[in-house]
Order: sequence, then C-alpha cells, then structure tokens
Amino acid sequence: MKTILVIEDIQTERQLISALLSHVGFNVAVADSAEAAWQWLQNNPSPNLILSDIIMPGETGLELCRKVRENSQLQEIPFVFCSSKSEEFDRFWALRQGAKDYITKPYTPQDLLAIVSKNVN
Repeated sequence: MKTILVIEDIQTERQLISALLSHVGFNVAVADSAEAAWQWLQNNPSPNLILSDIIMPGETGLELCRKVRENSQLQEIPFVFCSSKSEEFDRFWALRQGAKDYITKPYTPQDLLAIVSKNVN
C-alpha cells in the first residue's frame, strides 16, 4: 500500500484530505506543521508522496520542500503543494523549490485524486 504524508495546519482540511485518500486505498500519515512532518520523515519509511500546504505557522511548506530536496535519502519523494495561493508566481516559485506539482484550493475531490495519482511513486 502506498503512503502519502499530508501536511496541513487546518484540522478539517487535514481530515478531509486524509479521508479521501484513505477511501481510495492509500495509507495516509498526517502532520499539522512542517516541523512535525520533518520529525515524521526522520522516524518512518519514506512516503510515496508528500502533499503539503504552503502557508503554515512556523516553517512554511516551501522551506520543508527545500529541506527534503537537500536530503539525499528523501530527495526523490514527489512533493506536491496544495495551497490557496493562486497567483502564477506562487506556482512558479513552488516548482522552483523542487515541487513536482501544485494544486490550488478550493479543488474538487476528483482534481486532488488526479494530481495525487499522477505524481505518486
């Protein structure tokens, strides 16, 4: 079973994403901050995909993405941003940090599943 690490600071969004991904057969790990996600990544087998918000208290998703890309054991994990930041510059900058893809909130469940399916290892 493929594992997806979901990083989202808003509890209801975290639960919705987790339920949706679990429903279609993914194993889902969740973190409510970039710092908690980094700890999870240090103590668990690598996930098949990281799905992260950008704007969170503390470290941003962009900073976490850079840390993952700089780590030789984690750098191959596909990283997808799921953010309310909808400007073209936001998408461009996220991809420059090493993200594989970007989806803008609000999105449909079908859109989220399509982007996850396209990018999961």
